[in-house]
Amino acid sequence: MSVDAATVRRVAHLARIALPEGDVAKMQAEINAMLGFVEQLNEVNVDGVEPMTSVMPMAMKKRADVVNDGEIAAQIVKNAPQSEDDYFMVPKVVE
Repeated sequence: MSVDAATVRRVAHLARIALPEGDVAKMQAEINAMLGFVEQLNEVNVDGVEPMTSVMPMAMKKRADVVNDGEIAAQIVKNAPQSEDDYFMVPKVVE
């Protein structure tokens, strides 16, 4: 697959890149080189190869998903003007 100059201009326009007319040929060659590399990658047989997220095999560190109150509720409401049962007390504003 290769791109022509019109396609390069269109891609530049869609990407909102100012591409001077003198650079179109250079950009066309660069895009064609990239596409050629992708075509080379498509020739590699990858049947049976598992996708990987890292070069080194590793398991993600996970913590137990446990619901708790943080065990510091008393410290949180310590400076509140009014509190009751570890809850902030606020004046009623809606009748």
